[in-house]
Amino acid sequence: MEIKVLGPGCQKCHELDKRTREVVRELGIDADVEYVQDIKKLVEHAILFPPGLVINGKLVSSGKVLSKKEIGELINSAASQDESKT
Repeated sequence: MEIKVLGPGCQKCHELDKRTREVVRELGIDADVEYVQDIKKLVEHAILFPPGLVINGKLVSSGKVLSKKEIGELINSAASQDESKT
């Protein structure tokens, strides 16, 4: 699973990155988590309001710091979609 936290480096962006990494660790899933600050890459994902969360190439949240519960639900949903494709 590929997860990206998108943002210019603000406090909210750092908090979303921290929470996302904690959730990945707590769930024990195999995921690459990347914090993307490059403006060109943010534009590629059409993010208007940071922070953004991208899971497996799909923008799933923008403009707010999600709770750990919300992040977990999005990750689990993406994992179930991956399983249904195999």
